[in-house]
Amino acid sequence: MSSTNLDSVTTLTFDIFGTVLDLAGSLIPPLNRLLTACDAPSALTGEQVWAQWRLRQRIEQYQDNMLMLGHSGYLPVKRKALMYTLRSLKVDFTSENLDEFMKAYQLLTPFKDAIDGLIRLSNKYRLVMLSNGEHHYLEYLAKNRIGIDFDQILSAETVSQFKPHPSVYRFAAKRLDLEPQQIMMVAAHSFDILGARHSGFRGAYVNRYDLPYDESDYIPDITTKNFYDLCDTLEV
Repeated sequence: MSSTNLDSVTTLTFDIFGTVLDLAGSLIPPLNRLLTACDAPSALTGEQVWAQWRLRQRIEQYQDNMLMLGHSGYLPVKRKALMYTLRSLKVDFTSENLDEFMKAYQLLTPFKDAIDGLIRLSNKYRLVMLSNGEHHYLEYLAKNRIGIDFDQILSAETVSQFKPHPSVYRFAAKRLDLEPQQIMMVAAHSFDILGARHSGFRGAYVNRYDLPYDESDYIPDITTKNFYDLCDTLEV
């Protein structure tokens, strides 16, 4: 989809987990090691656990939002979701097993197209990280795993909600001192684009997982396969 009427956009906000950072590629090998440590059935693979675990993570975040429990922490939510997933798969584990596995979150690897794209996009736009992760963790990732100097790093933790709650996007616009239409959310998850568009942002859906978009009136302005296509579409 080509860009139209995006002249007002001065700032790009980025989802990080799964859009810039390759979660599956980073976490499936440690998942396989976790399964071995837990004496899980040999037929069960890290890929299978990942598929179920990823879906459960979203449910945990939505539950926190719906029950008004606040932002319970990105990494704690991932841990709780993994515990649920392993139990549903009848895998016995210990706290020590999970502690060892969670160290993998300090070693997340970015997609090459994302790094190349961020460098190109910085020539035209302000780059802002807008993520569900805790602020201190996002700073660590920006410095040690992504290596990009974002203009600002904004965490959903600040408003005690998880995306796609509207308060996250409204907070970002206020903090950046911009009108929503001056900001474009870039994400590989349709829920994030939906939330941003609902809040008046423009949206670029980087559909790197080849998934359908949600049935919604809040559709992306741009849909691309990767950051290279995004840069070409935005003529950067």
